Amino acid sequence: MAVDHDAFAQMDATEQAMLVRRGDVSALELVDAAIRRIEKLEPRINALVSENFALARERARNTSRDGVFAGVPTLIKDLTAYPGHAAGFGTRMFHGQVSPAGSQYTEALDAAGLIVLGKSATSEFGLLGTTETLVNGATRNPWNLSLSPGGSSGGAVAAVASGMVPVAHASDGGGSIRGPASFAGLFGFKPSRGRTVLSGIPAEMPTARLISDHCVSRSVRDSANWLLATEQPGVNAPLPTATALAGTAPKRLRIGAYRNDCFGRPPSKDALCAFETAMRLCEQLGHDVVEIAGPAIDAEATGKAFFALSGIAIGGILEHVKQVMGQAYDPSLLEPYTSEIVRRAQTLSPADWPEMMGAFAAAEIAADRAMSGYDVLLSPTVPFGPCPLGMHGPNEDADAANAFTQQLAGYTVVASLAGWPAMSVPLYWTAEGLPIGCHFAAARDEDALLFSLAFQLEMAAPWRHRLADLTETLLCLND
Repeated sequence: MAVDHDAFAQMDATEQAMLVRRGDVSALELVDAAIRRIEKLEPRINALVSENFALARERARNTSRDGVFAGVPTLIKDLTAYPGHAAGFGTRMFHGQVSPAGSQYTEALDAAGLIVLGKSATSEFGLLGTTETLVNGATRNPWNLSLSPGGSSGGAVAAVASGMVPVAHASDGGGSIRGPASFAGLFGFKPSRGRTVLSGIPAEMPTARLISDHCVSRSVRDSANWLLATEQPGVNAPLPTATALAGTAPKRLRIGAYRNDCFGRPPSKDALCAFETAMRLCEQLGHDVVEIAGPAIDAEATGKAFFALSGIAIGGILEHVKQVMGQAYDPSLLEPYTSEIVRRAQTLSPADWPEMMGAFAAAEIAADRAMSGYDVLLSPTVPFGPCPLGMHGPNEDADAANAFTQQLAGYTVVASLAGWPAMSVPLYWTAEGLPIGCHFAAARDEDALLFSLAFQLEMAAPWRHRLADLTETLLCLND
């Protein structure tokens, strides 16, 4: 069976892997086609910070045809080390340094058959909600090149939405998968806390409990298969196969829907339209949708703790780096925002930690209380559509940057604090043709329930044709 290489751009990762397993195409053909697309699109999008195509081609020549993603090209977010590829963490301080090793997580991706082409752009240390770094410049949203794809997984969503690769690794500590997925018209899932194998994040890092590794994808089944490939052995309620999830409609769900974020602020007109569209669709699918007030967390205390603990976490990493690098350590290479939140964290004492961790614990209790009595909570993913490039970034005043982050994460952070599985589903496009996602969350370990709902939503309101049209348009512009 001969397949035109441009046809791969319209296929999800699961379909590409099926071709490899059947022997219709080789892994090298998939990789070469993705490299050609990257070479066409990357100058306009700027989604990658580094690549190692020679290593990818070598792996493609020797990869097994057995994995669920056999031969599928992908990218790793530049906050995660992968052998033979740069480990830049979005900062000038580490630019060009190559990682000698990966983690259990990257080993699981290798075992699934994925072929890593390079590293996707992220904000410095994943701190900001836009991907406009001093080391790599601005990553552009494929739907409108003057707009941001969000952050910190901005490079991942830009690469997948544009069609460079069908699926890409991403990570989420307060919404960094789900927010960018909303801006890029992709499916973005955050697994339950502790569900996946370890990705190398130090357990003692104060924000480690919030962070989940997963992917951004053009289809629900790619996301489900990715979680199956990275799931921790012996986890509670192991995920069924993607085929089983797609073939089993969820029970009649009781869905609690809320409009305002955890600060009590309403969404924009477009985000509200997206939310109401999702409510109506869920009702049409037979679910009971009840409007509620939403989780009553202390957003001010939680936000204060989030930024302080983030500064402490980065400060700890930098202190270790300073010891390793010695006189070569140059703090002037850090972005102004990073330097400022680390400086603020240094004014805190260990005696302040219990109060901050207590704010997280109280928020988790309040979130679980809101979930009680409902199978799923529905809200906007972010309160607005994608922002213009240059509006926010690493040179912005720290207080203004924090305020923007609180707006971006006003809905998504609740699931991170509670350890819930959550997802942004692309169900709405504005009159200008820009996507806005809708956010669904379920109780801990109810990942399968959310995936079943996601498959149902994808069947009822398919979105992949929009992505296919976008990719075709972008590739034609570069011919």
